Amino acid sequence: MANKLLLIEDVEDLGRSGDIVSVKPGYARNFLLPQGVAIIASPQALRMQTRLQEERKQKAIVDKKESEATASALNGITISTIVKVDHEGHMYGSVSAHDIVTLIQSQKNIELEKRAIILKHPIKDLGEHEVSIKLKEGVTASITLDVISEDPKFVVVKQAPEAPETAAE
Repeated sequence: MANKLLLIEDVEDLGRSGDIVSVKPGYARNFLLPQGVAIIASPQALRMQTRLQEERKQKAIVDKKESEATASALNGITISTIVKVDHEGHMYGSVSAHDIVTLIQSQKNIELEKRAIILKHPIKDLGEHEVSIKLKEGVTASITLDVISEDPKFVVVKQAPEAPETAAE
């Protein structure tokens, strides 16, 4: 049996402040209610709903402006990291989302959360990699991560795009 709750704060992958959600009793009892991010949807709580939704709309406008400013600062930048490689040129370890957040903070002085970095798998290859960043309110940005070997004999050479062949007349 699902519990009906009114969200007081935004909950990732569940809903926004002011939403009425149905969740399993264990999730409500063990996480949402103790954390104070939701309350049971009683008649008194439902009166709070319109006020919470209005506050959320105002917060969404501010969040979107901040996200767009951050995205404009991030789009097109290149950050680089130097990694150790073995004698065959394979990386020891990998570059994770946490490493990318730390690099952006140290090189560009922009604060991000680790969950904003979208990586299917940690990066385990030398060279340039496109990294997507998902900010608040659906704003996205893209940066280039250049993974460089500390051993100069394993330098990845950038290949120029090939020009299309034209028919000789």
